[in-house]
Amino acid sequence: MADGQVVRTATHADVAVLQEVYRRASLSNDGDRAVLLGSPDALVWDGAEIAAGRTLLAEDADGRILGFATAVPYGDGLELDDLFVDPDVMRRGVATMLVEAILHQAAHDGLPWIEVTANRHAAAFYASVGFTEVGTVETRFAPAPRLRAWSPGSERTR
Repeated sequence: MADGQVVRTATHADVAVLQEVYRRASLSNDGDRAVLLGSPDALVWDGAEIAAGRTLLAEDADGRILGFATAVPYGDGLELDDLFVDPDVMRRGVATMLVEAILHQAAHDGLPWIEVTANRHAAAFYASVGFTEVGTVETRFAPAPRLRAWSPGSERTR
C-alpha cells in the first residue's frame, strides 16, 4: 500500500466522515450530478453494514479517511455495495486497494467471487481491476452493467 496507507474495518466512529466521502464522491461525476441532486435521498449513506463489520476503509498515515467499500453476502459470493473514494485522492490507487482487500477477504472466507452493479462511468475502472461483465440490470436511474471478479485462487466456474 502506497505512502503508509492502510485498510481497516470501519467503526461507528467513522460514519460521519464516510457519509461525507460518499456524498462528495457521488457528486464528483458530472454525468451523475444533476440526477443525484434531483434525488437527495440517494446522497445519504446510512452506514448500516458497519455493525456487521462489512465496511472497509482506506486511510493515510495521518489517519485521514481516503475511501471505503462495503461487501455483503450474495449467493455464493459477495456483493460490492459501496466503493467510494474522496475526490481529492481519486486516481491514486485507493479504490484498487479496497477492491483487492475485499477480493482477498472473499478468498480467505472461501467465497469465489464478488459482483457489483456498476455505474457506467465506473465500468472502465472495474475492468482494470479484473471484473468482467456478466449481464445488465435495471437500477433506479438507468440500466447498468453487472460485473464479476474472481477471488484469488478460486476455481472459476460459471
